[in-house]
Amino acid sequence: MDKVILWLFTIFFVVAVVTAEAQQPKKVPRIGFLGQASASFYSTAIEAFRDGLHGLGYVEGKNILIEYRYGEGKLDPLPELAAELIRLKVDVIVTPGGPTTLAAKKVTGTIPIVMAGVGDPLGEGLVASLARPEGNVTGVSALSPELSGKRLEILRQAFPNVSRVAVLFHGANPTNLAALKETEAAAAALQVQLQPLDVRGPDDFEPAFADAAGRHANALVVLRNAFYQAHLTQIVTLAAKGRLRAMYPLIEYVNAGGLMSYGVNTADLFRRAATHVDKILKGAKPGDLPVEQPVKFEFIINLKTAKQIGVTIPQSVLYQADKVIR
Repeated sequence: MDKVILWLFTIFFVVAVVTAEAQQPKKVPRIGFLGQASASFYSTAIEAFRDGLHGLGYVEGKNILIEYRYGEGKLDPLPELAAELIRLKVDVIVTPGGPTTLAAKKVTGTIPIVMAGVGDPLGEGLVASLARPEGNVTGVSALSPELSGKRLEILRQAFPNVSRVAVLFHGANPTNLAALKETEAAAAALQVQLQPLDVRGPDDFEPAFADAAGRHANALVVLRNAFYQAHLTQIVTLAAKGRLRAMYPLIEYVNAGGLMSYGVNTADLFRRAATHVDKILKGAKPGDLPVEQPVKFEFIINLKTAKQIGVTIPQSVLYQADKVIR
């Protein structure tokens, strides 16, 4: 009899434990998204990131949560925004760019950080190596310095008579300094005179463009950095006003009325970043995940802007474009 009671008690206990575990809600992973620019600027990137997550079985609001924080074009709020995400106990932080990655890394050395579109993660000291990052940062690079010379080559191909090119760069950005050297090397080979314009604040844009006009620059190359991206409308407007043949690093500039852009496919970077997030949520260490290189590039031309500033783009160059806005 005692054995029967003991047996029944054991079954009851096991059933109770299994039932309790079944009723215990599973922890929903939480991702933090930290951007320097505005939500509208990152709309394409976020859509691609969500699409990447969805392809891996995640649905935002159901089996995964995303907390969004934006610096609205400013650097100062980034450390506090990163700290806020950490207080929310996010499992991983996604950072679109160097400044946000640096801000997050300074605040935490343990929570995984997945960067998407950082120009030179090795040069900026974000990882020990691309093959084996070692720390808490991994993701997808944007190869910004290496593409700068190519942008000048395409610009010169489209406009063979271009001789004086203004270059918008941020002197406090290590990746921009490396990109400027690449641009200078290309300019020497193309026999083009460069006019570097070090613009670091919102009030510096108009004087810089006035300087370019005063020195008879007839073209413009904008180097990639998050600060410029946050002020791209102002940059595009000033370039059009000065009738500059402008080459930009991202399609977002062209969508806003810029003339041409050549660079990595941003959407592809963020879809691939979702794969890094998935691996980390499944137990992989960010330091063991190699930093991937971009594989998709895009050349975009805005013919509406070409007509507005009174220039003609050769048919041979139009054939090379991945997209032409008419």
